[in-house]
Amino acid sequence: MSRRIVPCGGRQLFYPALIRYVFGLARRTRPRVLFLPTASGDRADYLLTFYQQLAARSPGSLNRGLYPVECEPRHLALFERTTEDPAQVIASSDVVIVGGGNTANMLAIWRLHGVERALRDAYADGVVLTGWSAGCICWFEAGITDSFTPELGPLSDGLAILKGSACPHYDSEERRPLVYQREIAAGMAPGIALDDGVAALFEDERLVEIVSGRPDGRAFRVSRSGEERLPVRALS
Repeated sequence: MSRRIVPCGGRQLFYPALIRYVFGLARRTRPRVLFLPTASGDRADYLLTFYQQLAARSPGSLNRGLYPVECEPRHLALFERTTEDPAQVIASSDVVIVGGGNTANMLAIWRLHGVERALRDAYADGVVLTGWSAGCICWFEAGITDSFTPELGPLSDGLAILKGSACPHYDSEERRPLVYQREIAAGMAPGIALDDGVAALFEDERLVEIVSGRPDGRAFRVSRSGEERLPVRALS
């Protein structure tokens, strides 16, 4: 069974083609989809967006226009703990989607509550891991973040399931390219940069392809030598 991670540059839930693509990688035809909103502090508006976008294809829904793959959506809140065991919830999922927000805080909370270990175990068992922004950076060794101050800077303690670094929002935040190239020049591992609406499929820790929910989405390999534009397949 292949291990799969699909980091996205940004706004993943707003590109139905990307969601269809990720769901198509799941081990069930009607995947159990778990949302981890930890990076946003489990914000209510993030949860509302998640359920609004995916409810169109939940069992029994009358609105079936967005995603032509039925799913069973749920979320795991860590700021208001329940009796649920995070490891059991994650293990019973087919797809885990990680939302955006403060990556550093998210990683600290995950480690405190055993979520990091649970995600590693789920990944080894074939659960598809995906997400945007913080949910893009977290799978790599390092990345560019605004977790510490309003200014962009390096984050160096990602989960390191994927080697190298990542930079999301490459087209929507004008300082991202400059800061990413600056930090790589200062010693950060080279990596991948993704525009909003663009996602990279890694299978068994190897990059397989890059897909986009928009016709003009871009991706780059970024190293000390500069940017190398990567091929992107636009999804229909």
